[in-house]
Amino acid sequence: MIKRSILAVLCTLALLPAAADEGMWLPSLIAPRIKDMRAKGFRLTAEDIYSVNRASMKDAVVLFGGGCTGELVSAEGLLLTNHHCGYGAIQRHSGIGHDYLTDGFWARSREEELPNEGLWVRFLVRMDDVTERLSAGETAQEIIAEATDGGRYKAAVERMYYGNQSFLFVYEQYDDVRLVAAPPSSIGNFGSDTDNWIWPRHTGDFSVFRIYADRDNRPAKYSPDNVPYRPKRYFPVSTKGVREGDFTMIYGFPGNTQQFVTADAVNYVQNISDPAKIDIRTKRLAIIKAAQQSDPALRIHYAAQHAGVANAWKKWQGEVLGLSRRGTADKKRDYERRFTEWAAGTQYQDVTAELREEHLRIIPVYFAREILNETLRALPIPYSARALEHPLFERCIPTEQALFRMMFAEYERHIGSSEYAVGEFRRGVERYGSAEAYADRIFELARTDAVNEEIKTLVDGIADNEAALRKELGTAALRNLNSARLDELYARYLRGLREFDRKRAFFPDANLTLRVAYGTVAGYEYADGEYHKPQTTLAGILAKDNPEVYDYNVPQRLRDICAAGDYGRWGVEIDGRKTVPVCFLATNHTTGGNSGSPIINGRGEIIGINFDRTWRSTMSDLEFDPAICRNISVDIRYVLFIIDKVGGAGYLIDEMDLR
Repeated sequence: MIKRSILAVLCTLALLPAAADEGMWLPSLIAPRIKDMRAKGFRLTAEDIYSVNRASMKDAVVLFGGGCTGELVSAEGLLLTNHHCGYGAIQRHSGIGHDYLTDGFWARSREEELPNEGLWVRFLVRMDDVTERLSAGETAQEIIAEATDGGRYKAAVERMYYGNQSFLFVYEQYDDVRLVAAPPSSIGNFGSDTDNWIWPRHTGDFSVFRIYADRDNRPAKYSPDNVPYRPKRYFPVSTKGVREGDFTMIYGFPGNTQQFVTADAVNYVQNISDPAKIDIRTKRLAIIKAAQQSDPALRIHYAAQHAGVANAWKKWQGEVLGLSRRGTADKKRDYERRFTEWAAGTQYQDVTAELREEHLRIIPVYFAREILNETLRALPIPYSARALEHPLFERCIPTEQALFRMMFAEYERHIGSSEYAVGEFRRGVERYGSAEAYADRIFELARTDAVNEEIKTLVDGIADNEAALRKELGTAALRNLNSARLDELYARYLRGLREFDRKRAFFPDANLTLRVAYGTVAGYEYADGEYHKPQTTLAGILAKDNPEVYDYNVPQRLRDICAAGDYGRWGVEIDGRKTVPVCFLATNHTTGGNSGSPIINGRGEIIGINFDRTWRSTMSDLEFDPAICRNISVDIRYVLFIIDKVGGAGYLIDEMDLR
């Protein structure tokens, strides 16, 4: 049971200053941080950030589609997010005759805005600390049932600090979200894999949607009778620009961090898990790329899959590089050694040894699950009727079969002889002589007979294996290396750390709940004597422009604008030359899920849209290093410039409150 004294310690430590700009803070508890924020340039109040009594910034931020963030920028439900967050919707509306991925999309009227089946957004209504209610005997299910108000709201109880504290999050979900505008991929995904996670960056990573509601402004399924949603709050847009040292705040839904794990967990990520997954995805991407290069229709067909596979693939490479170069595992080992010395004779004296023992026990189990997810579970076994009926399916057969052969072979190589392997898979390999031959057999059945008994046996075997691995780990919380026993140990370890390290500010790990992070616009020293400035411009795009390379072949319209110097009101003087700012760096602590988050200045105005981190910054999921960790945002002035001058959709800007 959580005692009041533990909560008191937790609240006291939350008041301490964080190291540099580290931290993902719960908005309802942001008040103790306002003094530090104001010292960095914030000019508003805690009530402006989060309030349940009046409209606040939280009412202008949404969880977009379950994995990104979006923000409201007009009184008529206009929403900005990243191009890569809207990528799936853009792809589904695309085809050879109307290739919105290549050409972009600009609705010229409300009637041209495109509905998106299954796409939703959620607003946070409120968040409440329910730790004491749970300790008193209420269940999470009871608390959630009460909060949903008969189905009007969505709700979840989320554990913080490994269960030392829990919060109820209540959401209102809107299901009619329409595509309004998207730049061509050569702007919205400029540089693609080559530039992903890299600085300098020149990507106009934005797309525009609109939320619709019924005539009472309540959530409603898509209907032609729906009207634009009227938000309680939306962000004004600053066109003043940014300078190094300016205050920045990010408001969004970061997905997953592991700030408090021990050196053994870091070692697993750095030396076992990431390298294996990188290798598998390298081979998977090679097969997909070959198909895309062979046929324009296949390039579109595989675009979203390619982007999804490549994003984590490159992120993991940067994570390994950052963790190894900064010596994160060694630093954690030293920290644990000092903690263990301090803990002698206390209730925490054995916790680090027990953590190590449990990590060693579960690593083979968890690794088997990760490889299963990267291989067999990533394949369409069996294909859906919709996939089989797709007009391109016959042209996809060589690619799909190659993916089956590669994935089966990789599962066999990593897990085939392990005691945690899928039993039916091992029997299939023995029956047909090799993993590739077994893959050929299953692929033939998967594309011709969706109810075949042999496929059903394999699918059931995969499901049974997944269930067995979960049972061995004893927990449903498997986004990271974890088990039920680890959960208990980390909860105790964290309580001990709070007593041991009283100068450290403890913020809860990200778990796709609404958070505030703040910092400043800042460049950084990439290598000895190599300083990276925090701002890029159109000049960098023109330097990279290459009509022979799809990812760098910018639209002719943009070339013409630059040749004529026709920047309109978005042009600014930088280093004695007229240009348009494109992207900027800041020190905000971010992770996946923060894609699409608004970057806000000290006056509460949007100045950019977060979309990435620098390559070695990906280590910030495990350790935030203020020397190198930077988030990357598209400058809002570049967004407005593209909407206006490239898209010719200035009417969208007329909806916004420009400052």
